[in-house]
Amino acid sequence: MSFGIKPVGIYADESVKTDPNLKDLDLTGITILGEEWGKIDVEKAAGLRPDLIVADWWPAEKAHSGLEEGVDEKSKKLAELAPVVGISQGKSIVDLAQGYEDLAKSLGADVTAPAIAANKQRFQAAVDRFKQAVAAKPGLTVAAMSPYEDLVYVANPAYAPELLDFQSWGLKVINPDSPDPGFPYWENLSWENADKYQPDLILWDGRAFTPTVNAEWGKKQPTWFSVKAAKAGAVASWPAYWMHTFGHFATELDKLTEAIKVADENIGD
Repeated sequence: MSFGIKPVGIYADESVKTDPNLKDLDLTGITILGEEWGKIDVEKAAGLRPDLIVADWWPAEKAHSGLEEGVDEKSKKLAELAPVVGISQGKSIVDLAQGYEDLAKSLGADVTAPAIAANKQRFQAAVDRFKQAVAAKPGLTVAAMSPYEDLVYVANPAYAPELLDFQSWGLKVINPDSPDPGFPYWENLSWENADKYQPDLILWDGRAFTPTVNAEWGKKQPTWFSVKAAKAGAVASWPAYWMHTFGHFATELDKLTEAIKVADENIGD
């Protein structure tokens, strides 16, 4: 859609009003097929007679978005309607963004438009600023975390391409010791063990369906504040698993750069 290709239908993991991928995009005339993970209206999709279905490929599940294990069995019938293609959530958002640009070009999009070139330039400038901020805080450690009612989840960078990018640009993102063997995106910690890792800065899962207020979690789960960075309010949003374009990455990278500039690299000591 960022390249001017308008789909007949879309499905999302959350409300299309809050999905950051869809911000500033015109959804007029597009059929909404789902706004919850694992639930797609396949009958409605069939009525659209699609020629192609575009969805990210997830290496851990070996499946495309919306077709993973655990989704509604009815939803999986989507794959019977048309070929499914999508770029892998692999080792880098840079590769992911370039992959979707190449896919758009193969579908007839003009990828030489000035706005597209401008976003690439903006992204490169954002990377340079990020690297400078990281270099100025050589001792800074961060952990990407997602607190829920039952557990605290610590992200495993090996399955989070944006975190791998951050690491490749010098940021010390903690690699958890014991990712869940069945779902290696995370190490699952009980609330009693929320302080297993003591980063200087917490990268908080910023998706709309994830709670986002640090202080509120301290009230719900007092052991959250046993993580020194949480106690200090050293928390920044992490653009978890949703970015697909150079423009979005540039915007999110600049936000994180500002958080790094004001971070204290001695909190976790």
